Amino acid sequence: SLSAGLDLPGRFLFATLTLMTLIAILVFIEEAVYIYRKIPSSKRSIIIWINAAAPVISTTSCIGMWVPRSAMFTDFTAGIFFAIVIHKFLMMMIKECGGQKVLLRRFENGHFTISTGPCCCCCLCLPRVPITRKTLFWLKLSTFQFAVFRPVLVFLSIVLWTNDNYVLYNLSPKGPALWISCFIGALTLFALWAVGIMFRKVRILLKCKNIIPKFALYQFIVILNHLQITIINMLATQKIIPCAPPLTSTARGSYIAHQLLIMEMFLITVISRVVYRRKYHDLEPPECVAEEPRDKKQAP
Repeated sequence: SLSAGLDLPGRFLFATLTLMTLIAILVFIEEAVYIYRKIPSSKRSIIIWINAAAPVISTTSCIGMWVPRSAMFTDFTAGIFFAIVIHKFLMMMIKECGGQKVLLRRFENGHFTISTGPCCCCCLCLPRVPITRKTLFWLKLSTFQFAVFRPVLVFLSIVLWTNDNYVLYNLSPKGPALWISCFIGALTLFALWAVGIMFRKVRILLKCKNIIPKFALYQFIVILNHLQITIINMLATQKIIPCAPPLTSTARGSYIAHQLLIMEMFLITVISRVVYRRKYHDLEPPECVAEEPRDKKQAP
């Protein structure tokens, strides 16, 4: 087995990363208990889901580190969970504004700026879209479709893999891995675009509720869990990351990615506890009334 072939520094590294994963889980459990006791039930489950993203990714990465052959399943599990978290983050921003009805009343004559990343950050000529029930529905649908279709595509990938038709690192146009990956990438961009549009509108209003550091942590998880893994896998596929028996280049790339994720998600878990708990101490004062300059003339 892999653990049997480790030298003393390797075993120390494995033990340290496993301990970091356990600490991240304990920190999340303590934070979940705090949220359950202190936060209103309308926001409780959403905030627990968001806080669970980093510990879950750390746990799946730890399993993938100890059992390299399980990398596909652990990565799929982390991807499915984070697809749900993206939708939950959009819903959290709406909840923090007081809910959909209050948000629509607050921004009655406001507009969404859709020329934002990651899809249309360079398309400054795009028109601004009025904030209505319909536009809010489309934003929620953009994140909800990702939470629904990502598990479906993962299930399809596993079915094809069991029939030897799906090879994770085979990006040949004749194979299904390339097309499934491209479709998942397109769905991801649309979901992240919807969250970016909403954040750009409410970031001033929710500044006193620490929405900016929360969004930064969410963005770090997106970058580390998607872009970082993609880059490392590409380097491994091109043999830039050399093999180290008994690990092939692709297995070693996955092995390195999991180790990095454990350390990164541990830090994000600790920082998230500070950021979310600090915000909850400020929930008792009246609702924030600071709005963007263009909406100041609206009736409360």
